[in-house]
Amino acid sequence: LLFAEALSGCITYGETIVEAIAMAREAIELYLESLVAHHEEILTEEGTLEYTVMVPVYA
Repeated sequence: LLFAEALSGCITYGETIVEAIAMAREAIELYLESLVAHHEEILTEEGTLEYTVMVPVYA
């Protein structure tokens, strides 16, 4: 699972880390498009967007 920490509720996943990162980019783009469409404030931050990757471990 990937959580875009600066974007409340923006969560996605992928079968691999590479796929998860690609899905995160798409989810972030769609999230921002939704904010624009609904005339909501887009918070801006300098630097890169940070996200958390959760990888299940199977024994």
